[in-house]
Amino acid sequence: MTFHDQVIAILPKLRVQALSLTRNRAAAEDLVQDAVCNALAAQNSFIPGTNFSAWMHRILRNRFISDLRKRRETTDIDDVPASSFASPATHEDSLALKDLSMALSRLPADQREALVMVVIQGMSYEALAEATDCAVGTAKSRVFRARRQLEAWMSGELPANDKLRVKVKALRDAMDARRRAGQSSDDLLLS
Repeated sequence: MTFHDQVIAILPKLRVQALSLTRNRAAAEDLVQDAVCNALAAQNSFIPGTNFSAWMHRILRNRFISDLRKRRETTDIDDVPASSFASPATHEDSLALKDLSMALSRLPADQREALVMVVIQGMSYEALAEATDCAVGTAKSRVFRARRQLEAWMSGELPANDKLRVKVKALRDAMDARRRAGQSSDDLLLS
């Protein structure tokens, strides 16, 4: 497989990684384009037979970090169009996806990136470690912590001493109950 064929084959995975980093579709496309340009310019530095995927992911990640240092701003993943989903979601599925998206955005960037690269892209822990320039144990730890935190947030597990989260959960439950009963819950938000 030629260098250019490898670049073309890895583009979908680079787009996923870029979207997980930027949380903005347009910025992700720009990031992928910039990373591919960097890779093409550095084509002679790639050693055939080594892990091309990790090399490309590292270029993309380093480009993201460089751009971030220049801008010092972040954007939101809500720019992903609904058409990117395979089939129309039910209302409950839409709420679950929205909750998952919010939970993912709350994760620290290194954990979110590791989770996306391993779970969605199917990257090995070794390749993740190489792409993010960390130890394999650190890569595994990031994915583990991200999974554990997402599970806690999505299942509604709350620490006993977290009064604000308990109040928010109670308010959400009351609003859901009123919505199911066909009643307005506007007054709950005002109190």
